[in-house]
Amino acid sequence: MSEPLISSRRNPLVKRLRMLSSRPGRDAEGLILLEGTHLLQELLWIGGQPTELIATEAWFDRHADLIQALDASVVWRRVTEAVLGASLSTVTPDGVACLCPITLLPEPPKACDFWLVLDRIQDPGNLGSLLRSALAADVQSVWMGSGVDPLGGKVLRASAGALLQLPHRRFGPEQEKAIDDLDQALRVLVAQGIQVVATLVPDASGPLPPIPYWELDWTKPTALVLGTEGAGLHPRLQACCTHAVTLPHSSRVESLNVAAAAVPLLLERRRARMVGTQQ
Repeated sequence: MSEPLISSRRNPLVKRLRMLSSRPGRDAEGLILLEGTHLLQELLWIGGQPTELIATEAWFDRHADLIQALDASVVWRRVTEAVLGASLSTVTPDGVACLCPITLLPEPPKACDFWLVLDRIQDPGNLGSLLRSALAADVQSVWMGSGVDPLGGKVLRASAGALLQLPHRRFGPEQEKAIDDLDQALRVLVAQGIQVVATLVPDASGPLPPIPYWELDWTKPTALVLGTEGAGLHPRLQACCTHAVTLPHSSRVESLNVAAAAVPLLLERRRARMVGTQQ
């Protein structure tokens, strides 16, 4: 269903889309704003459908295949490039955005044996990369303590829409409450016999001296815990951990970017499980 072309930046749609880029706006309408063609493709690929499609005339002309994949109930809103640019956080929109129900997001599985726990990640690009890597490594649930909004536009784009397939839980969002809640949640995992693994710098001192990550038995049910950029893992969360690993690297750099460090750790878990099933 299509509506007349919207050409005024004062149209209520502009304000509405800007509101939907924030958590209060999402919660109020129960909708997620997806910016760009790739996120629409990801939504359709997993079998989802938008409730509304907002696009320029040029985008409609270029994407007949995607239009054909939409349900008849989808509302089409035709807008000018100026209106779309005023509505979205993307610096140079590629011509389209869409809205989908927040209820489409996957629920955490009842049986879970691999968690990624993220402590106060601040950079949208880092969080997006972490979520994409988690999806590639078959992480079953992601826990996030405070930090950047995982459903914000920058994170969704950086993750290529990973949260459309990856169950997640955000603690907080206030930092103090997030640490309290994560502390309790991790202690529950430990009580259930899950190995909770801190990721530390190579020369870290403390009650859990880190071992090289390949020495850990990754075939066991595991929660991998990564700390925020710069400050690292919060001491209270580190105290919850039963194991600690490190990624040995040259002393010419003090530490690795959290998103870069996560890749070999996450994929080592997948490698270990694959090798284990072949033996």
